Amino acid sequence: QVQLVESGGGLVQPGGSLRLSCSASGFTLSEYTTNWYPQTPGKGRELVIRMYSKGGVTTYLDSVEGRFTMSRDIPKHEVYLQMNNLVFEDTAVYYCNNNGYWGQGTQVTVSS
Repeated sequence: QVQLVESGGGLVQPGGSLRLSCSASGFTLSEYTTNWYPQTPGKGRELVIRMYSKGGVTTYLDSVEGRFTMSRDIPKHEVYLQMNNLVFEDTAVYYCNNNGYWGQGTQVTVSS
């Protein structure tokens, strides 16, 4: 069965960190580009960061530059989104996208 599963979301205080995971089954995650899309109520999903199959990472929002990064564990078929110095505006459901597939999303809430 082909699927993507996100995990690692939760409640964190401003300034804190979280690491989200995106795991794949049924295909090799690292052969494709992995994208992360946060979505807030009333807004569409917006690409925030991407890891290419060769491992390069590009961020697409100035607000996360220097705070968000990605890594991966190829043998485990997992890609990670490391989020540091979180702010209220990072609150969203974060979706992983790879090879045309979407995960179910994981909620990140930044609150004091």
